[in-house]
Amino acid sequence: MRSGVKVAVVGGVFVVVASGVGYGGYNLWTGITGGTAGADPRSASAPKSGPVTPDEVTTTAKDFLAAWAGGESDRAAQLTDDPVGSGPALLGFREQAKVSAVTISPGTATGTTVPFTVRATVTYEGVSKPWTYSSRLTVVRGATTGRPLVDWKPAVLHPKLNSASASIRTGAAKTAAIEALDRKGRVLTAEKYPSLGPVLDQLRQRYGALAGGKPGVETFVDSGVEGVPDTPLLTLAEGEPGKLETTIDAEVQAAAERGVRRYGTASVVAIQPSTGAVRAVANSPANGFNAAFEGKKMPGSTMKIVTAALLLEKGLVKADQVTECPETALYQGRTIGNLNGFSLAGATFAESFARSCNTAFIKKIDDVEKTEGDDFGLAREAGEVFGIGLEWKTGIRSTDGSVPQETGGAAAEQYIGQGTVQMNPLNMASITATAKSGTFKQPYLVAQDLDDRTFARAERKLSPSAARQLRDMMRRTATAGYGTATGAMASVTGDKGAKTGSAEVGGQETSDSWFTAFADDLAVAAFAEGAGHGATAAGPIVAGVLNAD
Repeated sequence: MRSGVKVAVVGGVFVVVASGVGYGGYNLWTGITGGTAGADPRSASAPKSGPVTPDEVTTTAKDFLAAWAGGESDRAAQLTDDPVGSGPALLGFREQAKVSAVTISPGTATGTTVPFTVRATVTYEGVSKPWTYSSRLTVVRGATTGRPLVDWKPAVLHPKLNSASASIRTGAAKTAAIEALDRKGRVLTAEKYPSLGPVLDQLRQRYGALAGGKPGVETFVDSGVEGVPDTPLLTLAEGEPGKLETTIDAEVQAAAERGVRRYGTASVVAIQPSTGAVRAVANSPANGFNAAFEGKKMPGSTMKIVTAALLLEKGLVKADQVTECPETALYQGRTIGNLNGFSLAGATFAESFARSCNTAFIKKIDDVEKTEGDDFGLAREAGEVFGIGLEWKTGIRSTDGSVPQETGGAAAEQYIGQGTVQMNPLNMASITATAKSGTFKQPYLVAQDLDDRTFARAERKLSPSAARQLRDMMRRTATAGYGTATGAMASVTGDKGAKTGSAEVGGQETSDSWFTAFADDLAVAAFAEGAGHGATAAGPIVAGVLNAD
């Protein structure tokens, strides 16, 4: 927009008020019709309908990009289906992001979508830097006007603008940059370890000031939401980054990155059981939501680690005691079966655990009810022993798992990691670490004394007898010929144990793949969406990470 032009939203319409040369008073475009307010509707022809044509796509994209590049934010906004939202954003590209010059080159359209490349110059307090990035737009037909219009989304302006509250700004960075170091002093960067990008952004926001650095000047995405870190896009003047020591191990992190990269949606976390130190966190896709720490998914049979601990602590089972494992089990109207309808005759509880027999666990619910009354015990065991549901202060945003209090058929589903149980790889790696050490150690990425935060503490340790039996059952799952994790863990050396899981998700043809394991003083859990059995997808991810330690 030219000098002297102001934008305002009045009565739900986008108003462009001009006080400089080249504008005659004001133009008023409604956000509903996209037409000029006050026009006589009887003078307009019937709106065009049907899909936009290739010529309309090309012409609309060209006109929109030309107006945007020319600084005519009002005209560009009028070529979108949301002038109220797009107008201020396009104006801010010049005034807030401090873009002093820009060339935008459209690419070849694919259907109604047009990719384009932005080559801009950002100028702030006498310092100029080139800035290049790519984005895309889609052309649609206006619902009421029939005009071809750009389907406005903030990501049209820049692909990292993912909400209407976000904006691009240039100025002094809010926090100093950090130079993140792994536990051996090696530098960690998002370029080398892509999954750490969102993690490093959060660590910078929380610890930049404490790490001793000095802020520089940047072009960045301001999230507009408290607690959500800004995203740097361009550095105009370097500050002095502060050094921040983390618990990450660069070699383990590299293996985690390689493992998840094979799947469209996958996550993995590695934890040291003796301390709770996080050695790796990786996600695919790598540059978005940190599902490894913040996800909420049903963990399938990996949850049987907690259920087995409950049954062992109550003395309702023993690892070497014969336990029923029928093909199906009915509990309060819910029929639950085993994978491919298998059953075991005369098998011990340890073998049922290693073979992942669902019904062996369901058949024990009545016995738990007799000792707990209406409290089926799983939520209590998860919280008191494994730290689930407590407020974990890892150093970045994280969720600490959820096992709601349930009864009846819903409780039966929880016993095998279905229904209302919600976990992520961080939670399952921590559960496995607790099983290995016998004591919950809250996971963390940066030292507790850096900001004197309070770590979560479980109410009690796993009883010595239950802990010993649980570890032995996990070892059998990873080493016995019939163990569901034996194949995936074959390459892993040392003292090892595991548990597989497959979570059945409504509307999803293939189950989610889960796998969690320990080897010596490292516990790892992985999730791969829609990838099937735990041993075939998540299992190799976990094994690769364990082998890197």
